[in-house]
Amino acid sequence: MDTTALLLTIAFHHRISEPNIDAGFEKFQTLTGETVAYRTFCDAVAACLRDDLIHEPIRLPEGALQSHWHLELTPRGVTAARRFLKD
Repeated sequence: MDTTALLLTIAFHHRISEPNIDAGFEKFQTLTGETVAYRTFCDAVAACLRDDLIHEPIRLPEGALQSHWHLELTPRGVTAARRFLKD
């Protein structure tokens, strides 16, 4: 499975909410049980964001003093993830 498909599949089953992208990447690696290069992960996140498959991952929650990193599918991303899960 390519990294984009893996990212969508993980996001379909799990909600990742971490203090930063590094912690988000570690959580992703833990959930997949696979070794993925950090750069490959970042490229997959950028591609998913570009294609409107995930919401903007960097957010500043109301009242927070620093931003957080989230991995959450858009409705279009849910449809794409379901397609990957069928295959």
